[in-house]
Amino acid sequence: MKFIERYVFLTLGAFLAGVALEIFLVPNYIIDGGITGISIMLSYLTKLPLGAYIFLLNIPFLFLGYRQIGKSFVLSTFYAVLVLSLSVTLLEKAPALTNDTLLASVFGGIILGIGVGLVIRHGGSMDGTEIVAVVISEITAFSVGEIVLFINIFILGSAGLVFTWDRAMYSLITYFIAFKVIDLTIEGIDEEKAVMIITEKPEEIVETITARLGRSVTFWEGIGGYTKSKKGVVYAVVSRLEIAKLKNIVKEHDENAFVTIHDVYDMLGGQFKKKSIH
Repeated sequence: MKFIERYVFLTLGAFLAGVALEIFLVPNYIIDGGITGISIMLSYLTKLPLGAYIFLLNIPFLFLGYRQIGKSFVLSTFYAVLVLSLSVTLLEKAPALTNDTLLASVFGGIILGIGVGLVIRHGGSMDGTEIVAVVISEITAFSVGEIVLFINIFILGSAGLVFTWDRAMYSLITYFIAFKVIDLTIEGIDEEKAVMIITEKPEEIVETITARLGRSVTFWEGIGGYTKSKKGVVYAVVSRLEIAKLKNIVKEHDENAFVTIHDVYDMLGGQFKKKSIH
């Protein structure tokens, strides 16, 4: 069942990316980053099919990914790239939904971000530059994100030479919108936050969080590094919308408590899910 679900979402994500490209971006001379952006420019310059460039240019990186990342990722990526290539080929003659460049860059970026996010969330990719970034990051001090950003800025900047500089700027708008939507698609709109509270009144805070927010909480004893006094360390996972309530709970019981809040990108097991409050 998981296998079927995975490939359904890979198909949907790749198809949505194809819709974004052929219905919004390509007709308005707006490009995406990575291999897709290079393919759009090459297709424009040579008049050869975009789908063929997307597929062929990604193949060398798939071989590289097989050696560096693993079989499962490469198979999912190969399938997503194949579906994307077929989608843009099938939609090549479809009319653009809008000729307004700003609307095309915004809505194209949103749909593209959802499509790419679905593919990444289900174990694949549609761009060989990410594989290159993983390899380069292993031999340099740069992170994968920094390398991908550098490559894409160079590619998006090239759009100014192939098309016009205003199209390059619209392409940047599309890229940053897609980037944020990819994060939302992968992480979900209702982001979870991990909260750690160092306090002298852990039991009162734990009881109130459980009663008011319906969240399971863990706490243990700690010792202050400077004062050497005993402290309670409270750990909870709450939604982004519950952060303000949690801060108020902490202030009620211990105004001197030390609180740190971090993004949670994934959770597995445990009893951190919200319980019903009666």
